[in-house]
Amino acid sequence: MISVNDFKPGITFQLDGSIFVVLTAQHSKQGRGQANVKAKVKDLRSGTTTIKSFTGGEKVQKAHIETVAMNYLYNDGQNAVLMDEATFEQIEIPLKRLEWELNFLIEGSKVKVRKFEDEILDIEIPLNIEIEVAEAFDAVKGNTTTNPQKKVVLVTGYEVEVPMFIKQGDIIIVSTEEGKYIGKGKK
Repeated sequence: MISVNDFKPGITFQLDGSIFVVLTAQHSKQGRGQANVKAKVKDLRSGTTTIKSFTGGEKVQKAHIETVAMNYLYNDGQNAVLMDEATFEQIEIPLKRLEWELNFLIEGSKVKVRKFEDEILDIEIPLNIEIEVAEAFDAVKGNTTTNPQKKVVLVTGYEVEVPMFIKQGDIIIVSTEEGKYIGKGKK
């Protein structure tokens, strides 16, 4: 068991038949009353994010999650196919469980697969990735006064706003949490 007072990002726990990972935790105490913990959590089975409130000192069941380093091989239209770096064993994960992550996955990407017992929950991708720009559009008229931006399409098909100087074929750094441009990468 784990106390909700110890919640911090990355902690995994079981509650009501689901497995959650803590994204953020906020502890608050009003006067003489009981402390409260508000945690933004992600359900590792469904991928949904919610806010859960707990009374300070409450205990939840710890979920022992195993992470396995894997390489993303390809998408067969129904599943994403990944290969274990150590055993070369291949696994498949339904695409509907990886909708957001697929915006940033290219063949050969290194990922971590989260497993609970023998159940594959989801994949963890790096916070920032370097990725190639497939198409760069011209700026929209009127959007060139302060901090001019334009849309580009990445090799995965994902659209992102970037500064005007980014061209087709450039490598850029994108945040996988927010899906936003961070900087220019190295070729």
